[in-house]
Amino acid sequence: MFRETEKMASENSERLTLTSEIHDFFKNEVIAGSPGAVLSTYEFVYPAYMTSPEHSQETKAAVNGDLKVTKKENPPKKGVVLIEHQSATTIDLVGEQVWRGALLLADFILHHPEIFKNANVLELAAGVGLTSIVASMLARKVLTTDLNIGDIFSLIDRNFKRNKELIKGENLVKELDFDNHATIDENSESLKDISIILAADTIYNNHLTDLLFKTILRLMSEPPNKTMYLSLEIRYVFNFAPCYEYFIECLDWLGCQNLSSVKWTIEEIPIDFKQYFTYEKSQKLVLWKIASELK
Repeated sequence: MFRETEKMASENSERLTLTSEIHDFFKNEVIAGSPGAVLSTYEFVYPAYMTSPEHSQETKAAVNGDLKVTKKENPPKKGVVLIEHQSATTIDLVGEQVWRGALLLADFILHHPEIFKNANVLELAAGVGLTSIVASMLARKVLTTDLNIGDIFSLIDRNFKRNKELIKGENLVKELDFDNHATIDENSESLKDISIILAADTIYNNHLTDLLFKTILRLMSEPPNKTMYLSLEIRYVFNFAPCYEYFIECLDWLGCQNLSSVKWTIEEIPIDFKQYFTYEKSQKLVLWKIASELK
């Protein structure tokens, strides 16, 4: 009886329609001919290292016969990322929306060029591709992955094309299914030089969390050494955060796996780094770092 009730609850939840908490925060326009689709504008400020030497302007003036040179800071250069996404979806298609965790991870990428510049990056469960697009501003290669469901790959491709002026590196879009590791084998050539893994807001039920961590274990137990950055927003139900609590249990589980061949480092990263994108940076956001060093 319990299993049947659980199955019914799962089926009912998949029929619920959800809208991202940040949907109304951004300017968006309806895309004609695509039911539910909108094009949103995500504004950001370029980091100073991306605009120098234009970031400051020298001025020269004669003072008591001597030439005095002063530097005047120019206003920060602004940019936009254009993203096509759905305004609302059922829970099984939430990847077709933009969630706050993707913007937190985008801020982290822009704040740490020493990590991402010329890196080979993999994004898991990339959804509409916003985080991958930002990573492509710095990385040598970005492998954007998700389930091949509906129009998602065409959607990611359209979003990359909309933002082609921002993109510096190679970008690939492939299927990687947490529940089918044959898709990892199929992408072995593209994965062999990956050193950075990203994932944003991929946690919304315990079954998916199990599959995610089994995938992390598989990917990070193979060379080269890898570092993963995983962002999510803690969502409470009656003062409890069951999905996040289970996520923490899975972090503990991961740190005990393959210890004869892998040294794990797992730590939470403070989110007080500079904010580049314009959005409400909730204190319920968290960012975790997982590093694997092969013995």
